[in-house]
Amino acid sequence: MTLAASGATTMVGLMVSESWAQARTRIAALFGRGDPAQGIAVERELDSSRRELSVARESGDDPVIADIEAEWRTRLRRLLRADSVAAAELRTLLDELAPLLPEEAAGAVHNTISGGTQQGPVIQGRDFTGLTFGAPGIAAPPPDPAQGGPEPRR
Repeated sequence: MTLAASGATTMVGLMVSESWAQARTRIAALFGRGDPAQGIAVERELDSSRRELSVARESGDDPVIADIEAEWRTRLRRLLRADSVAAAELRTLLDELAPLLPEEAAGAVHNTISGGTQQGPVIQGRDFTGLTFGAPGIAAPPPDPAQGGPEPRR
């Protein structure tokens, strides 16, 4: 899942870069899995996504941008499930394409939470300290003197 997400983010970042032609051929070959006709079909789909992405970026249509990335993430995930060798090939390809990414795309992070119900804040990151969250309408339990808390008032 993480590899597919990273691949989709890289693809979308490259679609709006000067390096797209070079990346497009390599990505299509990955999806084509040695079938030139399949590779050409994927190139056409990539070109269509790129045109749609360009229009969405110009108009600030973030949901469309997210949809394009989600579409390619899903396709990558399916490819990785269907072909165990594809994961190693995708990792190698991402390493080779990383230097071609525009600065803004290289550091872009897109997080999505799906499934289940979140009853409070969701935090992703690194080195969090001193965070405190309270639930509305729920009183904190009284301090426990055995745990070093103050004696309750009487």
